[in-house]
Amino acid sequence: MSVVVKNIKWIMLVAGLATCSTLSVVFAPQDALMSMFGANLTEPLANVVVRSWGFLVFLMGALLIYGALKPESRKLCIVTAGISKIGFLLLILMFGSDYFDALRVTVIFDSAVIAVLGIYLAASKNAAEVVP
Repeated sequence: MSVVVKNIKWIMLVAGLATCSTLSVVFAPQDALMSMFGANLTEPLANVVVRSWGFLVFLMGALLIYGALKPESRKLCIVTAGISKIGFLLLILMFGSDYFDALRVTVIFDSAVIAVLGIYLAASKNAAEVVP
């Protein structure tokens, strides 16, 4: 656990940069959907919704980067981005079984990020309780 606490800045930076890669969805939604899900959406509304989703995920990545650089905001950034990632994983598990194979890397990455960030929160909470 101490390895996670000591390296949380770099962990958050790497996770944040990887998460920010969804900004490409804003500019090329059809290409991104094909590479991520192996499918395209043809409705004009879907185009807007997918771009919006890509931008919101990008913001979660930016939030992780911000938290890495601003320790006083770190826990809030971790909780917010973590909840977003948990929600995404739950939605994939509940409704996206057809796309699971295409999203395997994303699911593994987000699961690992959630686990590491959870370890950090638990370890930092325990450290705060020990300090008088």
